[in-house]
Amino acid sequence: MSAFDTVVMLDWSAGNDRGAVPKRDAIWTCVARAGIADAPKYHRNRDVVAAYLAALIRDELAAGRRVFIGVDFPFGYPKGFARAVAGSDDPFALWDWLEARIEDSPKANNRFDLAGEINQRFGGRGPFWGNGLKRNIQGLPRRKDLYVNPFSDRRVVEEQAKGAFTCWQLSGAGSVGGQVLMGVPVLTRLRRQFLGHIAVWPFETLDKPVALVEVWPGLINPVVKEAEAQGEVRDAAQVRLMARALSRLKAERLQAMLDVDGSEEGWILGLGFEDELMAAAKTTLTPPPLKDDCFALPPGAHWTPVDEALESIRSRLYTVVPSEELTLGAALDRVIAADVVSRRSNPPLPNTAVDGYGLRHADIVDGAQEMPLVQGRSAAGEPFEGTLPEGHAVRVLTGAALPDGVDTVILQEDVTTDGEAIAFRGPLRFGANTRKAGEDVLAGEVTLAEGRCVTPADLALAAAVGLEKLPVYKRLKVAVVSTGDELAEAGTEARADQIYDANRPMLLAAIKRFGFEPVDMGRAPDDRAALREFLDRAAENADLILTSGGASAGDEDHLSALLNESGAMALWRIAIKPGRPLALGIWGGKPVFGLPGNPVAALVCTLIFARPAMGLLAGEGWQMPQALTVPAGFSKRKKPGRREYLRARLREGQVEVFASEGSGRISGLSWAEGLVELPDEAMDITPGTPVTYYPYTAFGL
Repeated sequence: MSAFDTVVMLDWSAGNDRGAVPKRDAIWTCVARAGIADAPKYHRNRDVVAAYLAALIRDELAAGRRVFIGVDFPFGYPKGFARAVAGSDDPFALWDWLEARIEDSPKANNRFDLAGEINQRFGGRGPFWGNGLKRNIQGLPRRKDLYVNPFSDRRVVEEQAKGAFTCWQLSGAGSVGGQVLMGVPVLTRLRRQFLGHIAVWPFETLDKPVALVEVWPGLINPVVKEAEAQGEVRDAAQVRLMARALSRLKAERLQAMLDVDGSEEGWILGLGFEDELMAAAKTTLTPPPLKDDCFALPPGAHWTPVDEALESIRSRLYTVVPSEELTLGAALDRVIAADVVSRRSNPPLPNTAVDGYGLRHADIVDGAQEMPLVQGRSAAGEPFEGTLPEGHAVRVLTGAALPDGVDTVILQEDVTTDGEAIAFRGPLRFGANTRKAGEDVLAGEVTLAEGRCVTPADLALAAAVGLEKLPVYKRLKVAVVSTGDELAEAGTEARADQIYDANRPMLLAAIKRFGFEPVDMGRAPDDRAALREFLDRAAENADLILTSGGASAGDEDHLSALLNESGAMALWRIAIKPGRPLALGIWGGKPVFGLPGNPVAALVCTLIFARPAMGLLAGEGWQMPQALTVPAGFSKRKKPGRREYLRARLREGQVEVFASEGSGRISGLSWAEGLVELPDEAMDITPGTPVTYYPYTAFGL
């Protein structure tokens, strides 16, 4: 496991405020935990991201988590520069010196002027170069061929890192120098704000809760290019993939990358480990197996209320399936593995909502008026070329991009025309009959949230915002094992003392309806060695195992015995009717739900306990069914002490229940369309009493 709970990757920019719409060559961050990266986050300027980082650090410290923050600009300069400028080889002396002199606001900063002042200390022609302003700055040459460097052109690490840029360049492609000048003051203020909680690598030992580490996404450039080719903003892809890679590294591998001597110059984490980082960025995540004791109950547990049992299961389980990327055509009914961000706005351009005529609102007057038409029109897929002149109108059709200059559209029904001009009556509301760009979805917004099960409508939305693939979890595989010599396969000749196996076809079908992958492991005899083999094969082929029968404490209850032998068994005596003790355990690293053998109790326990657990394991989170409150169409006096579930269905606005509560009446499951839930407390029910009803569809059946 990683030595850090949370990994944050920061892609920096030295430029001014980039506006509200996400774009490249700007500031991006991404947070990853346990190998799963959140959607990259765009920040319009340095003030915004500085506040974001401070809030994130504060929250992580409060939660007791260790935080790794990777930053994509150099933490130091070539040897000798710190002493020449700040009077000390200590890199933090230079950090403080720069922080005291850099002036920064969202719209302007003084990095070029400060670089010119520094250059004048060394003759006025270096070490910095690349004046990116229109005005000349004394001491700061515009081109590299005009400057003289009193120091090394590159740090030692940059001599070894193929493609790395020099920290002296302030403008143009690869202007890392500007990023250092504008970034170091922000990191300095964070160190000061969280004094004693932040360590900076490689200048300090990482023995504090928060680590600041120099990381260069260029080390995984081939992987980034693959994401960029699929339409992802390069900066967003860099932070997402690097955060994911670093979050997946085991502690010992990360330590191997940290074991370098960066002296005063600093170092790039992962240099020399490029293949390992790229593999971690690309590899499908496989979560660790559950702990063998995850179902252990506290001492003295006796009859466990349903709500307490559900909360206990919820607190012990987590997503166990790996993630993958699928095309839209293959992603239906799969669970989103990470927040999906739109690649472009919908609609991408302002357009017209109706057939009519595009106008400039400033040209519209109250009352009757005439306006000449320009030649041409704007139709969907055939936009009008050029700009609408003042005092003119242009023909527009539904869905067409608004021509430049058009901000309002009038319905064709409200206009008379001879083909040369239009006549209509004002006033007209500004923006009438138009759609704004991004009024549905803005580029960079989270379009589909992690844990959502993909619907046909979701595929339409994903396509509309330019997405070709979706990150989804692989389907949860659920194995079903029936146990008992008393069972026979339907369609075969059964002995008089046997019953047909009703549970396995029921459970396999339910799993499929839930959206998971059923794995039929067959029927195991009442033989401990044979059952062991069944469980071994189930653990190899599935993520979760459902068994029915053999889960109590009798002589032939071999499932309980085997789970007890493995040291990973808990027999939960749950206060529920119908139902017997629910056996929960771990076999081969996979959770086992030992269901009662009675089909009615097996289905009830599956719906109430196993279904939400499956969702959690599958990545969709813990989801409880949506209940309805409806009037009872029956009478019943319920005793206190257990929660009860009655087979039921809705008829004429009331819920009726099956005539018999007998657990052996399988016909009642087929007759029913849902379950009535009666609370743990005593209850007298007469016709008209409000009761809680769960239709089978609420569980996904």
